[in-house]
Amino acid sequence: MKRRKATNHPTAPRGYLLWVFLIPSVVLLFFFAIPLAALIYRSFEPDFLENALSPLAFQALTLSLVTSSITTIIAFVFGTPLAYLLARWKFKHKAWVELFLDLPVVLPPSVAGLALLVAFGRRGLFGSLLGELGISLPFTTAAVIFAQLFVAGPLFVRSARIGFGHVDKQLEESAYVEGANHLQMFHEIMIPLSMRALASGAILTWTRALGEFGATILFAGNLEGVTQTMPIAIYLGFERNLGVALALSVVLIVVSVILLMITKKLDPSDSD
Repeated sequence: MKRRKATNHPTAPRGYLLWVFLIPSVVLLFFFAIPLAALIYRSFEPDFLENALSPLAFQALTLSLVTSSITTIIAFVFGTPLAYLLARWKFKHKAWVELFLDLPVVLPPSVAGLALLVAFGRRGLFGSLLGELGISLPFTTAAVIFAQLFVAGPLFVRSARIGFGHVDKQLEESAYVEGANHLQMFHEIMIPLSMRALASGAILTWTRALGEFGATILFAGNLEGVTQTMPIAIYLGFERNLGVALALSVVLIVVSVILLMITKKLDPSDSD
């Protein structure tokens, strides 16, 4: 009995591939690109620089840069040990801890702002205790940092956790064999080998904090020079000065593109 020769499946016609893969991809890319291109095109007016350098825009830009930088530093200092524990240690209810850390990322910003207000507001759960200490968080610059940290901090922990988890466990065991203690192993091995992931997480945190709006306006309000960040100034620009809103939007787009390009370069899985 003769055997039939194994034949490969015929290659799909080029026209079929065009319709199935290329056309939907181009449509979706255009959907993403057209609004951004329209915004940039609309902002190019003779008074663009004047709007971008106006006192309102300068105050909002300065406040956003300062608060997002402080938020990133706090996330790095407190999030790095937490990410290491989640990546390398096993303990009870670890899955629940990871769930609560990831929850602020998917929550609507309005829910995050309301949660902060209920917890730390003047009539909140800890409001009376903070009041006795002479601390009032709502409608202050500190409230802006709290809101940014709540929604952006988990991004750093997630990135750092992945970085620590990819470190070869044999290196960790070898360090212990050579007499290194936990602190030495953490600083001299884990941190250097995970630095790309830590830097990528810091950039993502800084970018997310820079664009935070919903939680900030609910918990910190809108006070020029105190709590009015760039996203809030853009929102108010629709009613007061559209030119300033467009100029600040372009600035945010440019900053985000630069930071995302840096993050892409730091990603070891990206070979392009």
